[in-house]
Amino acid sequence: MALPESSYERLRAADCADEIAYVRACLRLYFAGPAASAGEVLTPGLSDAVLADIARLNKVATFVLKVLSRAPAGERPAELFEWLDTYRRRTVSMNAACLMDSLAIHEALRDRQIDFVFLKGPFQQHLLYGDHFMKPSGDVDILVSPAGFSKARDALRSIGYEVSGKSRSVWWVRFLGEQHMNRGNGPKSSTVDLHYRLQQPGSPSPRDSDGFLRRKQLVEIAGTEVPFTSAADTLVLSCISVAKALFNREPCAGHVCDIRASASRLDEANQRRVLDAAASQGLDDTLLLGLRAADVLLGGAGTLLSERATRVLSRIGNEDLLNMVIAPWLSSLRWPQRRTVLWELCGRAPVRYLAEAGWAASADISRRIFERPTRDGGGVER
Repeated sequence: MALPESSYERLRAADCADEIAYVRACLRLYFAGPAASAGEVLTPGLSDAVLADIARLNKVATFVLKVLSRAPAGERPAELFEWLDTYRRRTVSMNAACLMDSLAIHEALRDRQIDFVFLKGPFQQHLLYGDHFMKPSGDVDILVSPAGFSKARDALRSIGYEVSGKSRSVWWVRFLGEQHMNRGNGPKSSTVDLHYRLQQPGSPSPRDSDGFLRRKQLVEIAGTEVPFTSAADTLVLSCISVAKALFNREPCAGHVCDIRASASRLDEANQRRVLDAAASQGLDDTLLLGLRAADVLLGGAGTLLSERATRVLSRIGNEDLLNMVIAPWLSSLRWPQRRTVLWELCGRAPVRYLAEAGWAASADISRRIFERPTRDGGGVER
């Protein structure tokens, strides 16, 4: 879902080009490795508040913190570093709770023999970065088959979760293919996003979502093996997240970092396999869009996939694509029409495009009907 406009107010009011460049430089240094010096990004005169906003909205604050930690203490921007350190500690607390919730969810679904995989979250962060606490995870995402959706919902209810009111509508269940389920209130509340689909209408969906279940891998946490998406599917799902973010005009540098971390683990033979697998799902151009975004944000990787990626949305210049990824609030951005992006991501195939566009139009009509505010007897919106 799109971020509230208030998230961007300070950034729209500021000339934040230098701050955007600063965060980008930190991300490039992170992926350059521990030996890379942080000295070149320690530029005085930047707004700590704007830097913090950019890092927070893109979920890359811990990346920036790790880069600045390489510099001598006296050369770090003190206020920004303190904010980043606090953000990191809050992320550790949040993700630790998410991991504990995940273990309870795993037990409940395993006991009922429901096939599922965890998506994203601390498990993915550990696989990609060796650290469960790189980005805040406020909820647990799981994928089940369409046939197992109601069974999984019942299993979650058995351990105290209930469907969130906003996600009971036809639009959520039919078109988004997910429901939010909450347990408890206040700081110790827990949320599960239960999915049987993996992309919102307006971007191409996988042809075979059950394949993500068949290809799962097991990862260990606290002595328990839990199911997670395969390495190739983790890359594809990160690219799906970028396509979704661009559709919603949200910052997504954190997802782009995941793409680079995933792709860097693949040799050329595995890159070919991933591209072939994505093509079989109808997601080859979605994959290449994510890879192009990674090259623009983090520097070209010079791989087979990077070479293929240059053709995707080629009419969008690199500078515009960079800002769409890291600073979508900029008024200077020349956004392409959403139908143009969909046409490209469908491989310019008319039949596929018409099917996806029709699905998106149906979803929009459903949302207008079922997502309108309702009124109680006293005329108060609720």
